[in-house]
Amino acid sequence: MNLPVKSLDELKHAAEQLINFGGSEKIFLFYGNMGAGKTTLIKSLCGCLGTKETVTSPTFSIVNEYQGGSSKIYHFDFYRLKNQSEALDLGYEEYFYSGNYCFIEWPEKIPDLWPDHYIRVDVQVVSDKERLLTFAKI
Repeated sequence: MNLPVKSLDELKHAAEQLINFGGSEKIFLFYGNMGAGKTTLIKSLCGCLGTKETVTSPTFSIVNEYQGGSSKIYHFDFYRLKNQSEALDLGYEEYFYSGNYCFIEWPEKIPDLWPDHYIRVDVQVVSDKERLLTFAKI
């Protein structure tokens, strides 16, 4: 599914559509260049799920945990990983198979650790303010 987002004002609606598209799937893998807007989209997703906390990039902590309306939300940023064993040391399985939402930036750093089913989200820069979101159930 392709969804153009022409401004930040449209992001909340896009996040709602993405959550609805995911249905019962709670693992989302985000692809896009640095600065494409992955973290900004995840902030909107967390807001749609009832997070009241400030959502920030977990670049240095690798994972941030938020409280959604009725469950936890885990936000990963694997950009700084040198190899997959660092994700193993983090105990990624406890998060991925917890039944909670997991939003994963830079999943290409851990290709052998992805769950069997997930939502793939590509964030493509169209212009300074416009993005094209493409998502699919895998």
